[in-house]
Amino acid sequence: MDMSDAVIVNSSRLKSIVWNDFDRVKKGDTFVAICRHCKKKLSGSSTSGTSHLRNHLIRCQRRSTNGIAPYFSGREKKKEGSLALVTIDQEQKKDEVLSLVNLRYEQEQIKSKPVSIGDNSLDQRRSQFDLARMIILHNYPLTMVEHVGFKIFVRNLQPLFELVTYNKVEADCMEIYAKEKQKVYEILDKLPGKISVTADVWTASGNSAYLSLTANYIDEDWQLKKKILNFVSVDPSHTEEMHSEVIMTCLMDWDIDRKLFSMIFDSFTSENIVDRIRDRLSQNRFLYCNGQLFDVRCVVDLLNHMVQDALESLCEITQKIRESIRYVKSSEATNSMFSELAQEVQVESKKCLCIDNPLKWNLTYFMLEVALEYRKVFSCLRERDPVNMKFLLSDLEWDRMSAITSFLKLFVEVTNVFMRSKYPTANIFFPEICDIHLQLIEWCKNPDDYISSLAAKMRKKFEDYWDKCSLGLAVAAMLDPRFKMKLLEYYYPQLYGDSASELIDDVFECIKSLYNEHSVVSPLASSLDQGLDWQVSGIPASGKDSRDRLMGFDKFLHETSQSEGSSSDLDKYLEEPLFPRNVDFNILNWWKVHTPRYPILSMMARNILGIPISKVAAESAFDTGGRVLDHNWSSLPPTTIQALMCSQDWIRSELES
Repeated sequence: MDMSDAVIVNSSRLKSIVWNDFDRVKKGDTFVAICRHCKKKLSGSSTSGTSHLRNHLIRCQRRSTNGIAPYFSGREKKKEGSLALVTIDQEQKKDEVLSLVNLRYEQEQIKSKPVSIGDNSLDQRRSQFDLARMIILHNYPLTMVEHVGFKIFVRNLQPLFELVTYNKVEADCMEIYAKEKQKVYEILDKLPGKISVTADVWTASGNSAYLSLTANYIDEDWQLKKKILNFVSVDPSHTEEMHSEVIMTCLMDWDIDRKLFSMIFDSFTSENIVDRIRDRLSQNRFLYCNGQLFDVRCVVDLLNHMVQDALESLCEITQKIRESIRYVKSSEATNSMFSELAQEVQVESKKCLCIDNPLKWNLTYFMLEVALEYRKVFSCLRERDPVNMKFLLSDLEWDRMSAITSFLKLFVEVTNVFMRSKYPTANIFFPEICDIHLQLIEWCKNPDDYISSLAAKMRKKFEDYWDKCSLGLAVAAMLDPRFKMKLLEYYYPQLYGDSASELIDDVFECIKSLYNEHSVVSPLASSLDQGLDWQVSGIPASGKDSRDRLMGFDKFLHETSQSEGSSSDLDKYLEEPLFPRNVDFNILNWWKVHTPRYPILSMMARNILGIPISKVAAESAFDTGGRVLDHNWSSLPPTTIQALMCSQDWIRSELES
């Protein structure tokens, strides 16, 4: 066909991506599509569609050589149902090495027909899910699919991929959430032990608030796990009854109200909310020890509140220290003068003065600590330059700052122990919290009323926490084979004096009660129960009448036979020598190995050690504010936010494992 008088047609109606590789020209009344790669002429009529053009692109030899085919030819074919992804932790530095991990996809068949490119194929639906998962994993805004730069990038990378709209990618995210939720539901349903749930409040733009519920448990392989269950919008103006009802609805939606062992709240969550939930669960006898171990308060949250008391008392002093450091750093001359004075008064510290970040209280502590080391230097600088150093501290202020900074030092050290532990199980908290208790008692004896009143204020908050949580902490310490009851016998006399032995007996009575409850209901002890049933009834346990009125007698016989006859798991455990202490001791691995020896006590250990005494993430441990929802998602509908937050947590935990 002679195309000398043909005219190229540019029309905004040409929406298909195939026109990126064709020119549409008009000769007379006929429209022709000319391949930009091989110059082959095909029908360009609007009635012909674009399927024949797409098929030509697949077969076009010149496009295969110069187009995108070489991009695929060097890659190995991926097994169906899996895809290599790069996981990027947003908190890591940009120059850290990226690691490839495999993410297993659902094995169900997707009906859309793949488009072949040479020996490779494009699966449109799976690629859409890849895009949705990427958005979920990395907190990307859903609107990115409509950004011009993103569209250009995707079209150049893979012209055959049909770009999706905002509504479509949102629907894909919701579909991923539904499938991942079913997986989590099945995991929780098959757990061998109980679940402890943390409740945390997040804020978002517009003063909106969200309640995050996270399940914490020890799985069948004795690994500590956690999964976000709900991320629901809450109204702060609602009554306490409404808040407790929201939590109960979430628990029953997951069908874990019957598997709940404890809940972990902020240190100042209303007692009424906790009591309403506990009462609901106690009606069905779901809780051990009449719910004594149900209410757990976050210890890191407690420490942060005590730190805020300390920083508030230092508010004016801290501001003077900031101004002093700003002056020293204001010019080279002043900085040099400060260094010379440091040498004159023989200050050996090599630390640099720096302004703190008020949003991280540990950085405020570091600023004050360094300033104390240069106390003499600041005094000399004031003598040299009394006009500019008028905001320097008095001797009394220096002394008070020194005392309160020692408080902060202890809180920093304890928080680091909690956050940096390889195995953050409940047993590690007891000795650290006891040390804080002892220090608070000493601080209250300070002769300076300013210091002692601050210590008394912090001690009041601590004792409210201790009254609720000391029992659970003590039981967890007993389950550590390096300490058993010895840790209580060491700390309680220091804390309680002559009353210590009575309080230790109270703890041990709770331990025995908890053990007896596990001996009755624990699946690990079922073989013992069945053997007892055989002895009592003379028939196999499976053949017993479900209406047998002597089932209570069976329980009584089981308990009394243990006390009168052979030693129980608990007795054997406490009678044996302590396990040697070492830094890298893994208590979960110890119980995993010793489960056959202590079948009932190990079940008790699984439930107690799985309690997260702190619910604060390591990266937020020193934050002065609460958790804030990413701005990319904060304006989305609440149901979409929940789907994204939960799915992100589930997918990341799958990648990490």
